[in-house]
Amino acid sequence: MSIAIAASVAVAGLLAAASQQQSAPASSSEPAKNWTQPRTPDGQPDVQGIWTNYTGTPFEVPDKSDNPAFYAGDLDGTGRGTGPSAFLTDTTDRRLTKARSLVVDPPNGRVPIMPWAEERRNYKLAHIQDDWVNFTPWERCITRGVPGGIFPAGYGSGYQILQGPGYVAIVYEMIHEARIIPIDGRPHLGASFRFWNGDSRGRWEGNTLVVDITGYNDKGTVATNVATQRVRAIPQSEALHVVERFTRVDENTINYDVVIEDPKVFTAPWTVAMPLHREPDYQLFEYACHEGNRAVPNTLSAGRARDKAARVANAR
Repeated sequence: MSIAIAASVAVAGLLAAASQQQSAPASSSEPAKNWTQPRTPDGQPDVQGIWTNYTGTPFEVPDKSDNPAFYAGDLDGTGRGTGPSAFLTDTTDRRLTKARSLVVDPPNGRVPIMPWAEERRNYKLAHIQDDWVNFTPWERCITRGVPGGIFPAGYGSGYQILQGPGYVAIVYEMIHEARIIPIDGRPHLGASFRFWNGDSRGRWEGNTLVVDITGYNDKGTVATNVATQRVRAIPQSEALHVVERFTRVDENTINYDVVIEDPKVFTAPWTVAMPLHREPDYQLFEYACHEGNRAVPNTLSAGRARDKAARVANAR
């Protein structure tokens, strides 16, 4: 059985279990101080439901050295970038709080990126019209990554969490991925196994789901989407180690924080923290990527048109 088929079977089983385990939503007028963490029939803290990460908070604290247009693929300053807006927007009527930045450690709100990694990012973004290998895994419709898939992107921001005995699953609206997290105490896979999204292993610490991820390959990027600005297209190495924490603090809020450590890419570990909001009426829509998205061939064809124009100009 292939990994993809196995994941589909596992998610189907968790969906069936979740239909029986899902807690009834509490009254919206119930004070948070009277809220009690619900539990699944097998005793897990219940974090099931559909959650979103819409926010008005910038990923990092802005700095005068930043170049948001460049990070968004707008190489010539014309406003015709290869991605959506570099800044998060939300056109709904959600009442959102805004913090200084989603990066909470280091205290300056800036990701401590090694110079070589920024240079590689700059090269890939500047040469994105030259070769498909310069695109991020998101643009190539492979994955948005872990933990990058939970970093806000401004759209397609729904996540369905499902629980069953021995497992937690997260279904991502973006890229339409399903992530299966064993919580039965099994060890990580051996060092010979390397994955785009690493190897996740979960455990409960009180009411907090702690997920430890190792076993990454060096083909992905820590953050793929434009809203992460200068962290977009920063590479990951096989030394990447990620620890996520999901803590449900009331009926409609999960506090999510993640510590990212990669001694080959960053000078120190760094932490992102943000809330996930429960939205029972939110619908996860199919995210069709290569099936209807012409971004990659269009970008590459624009590059070939640019090369042809340069050859014509030089021949005169």
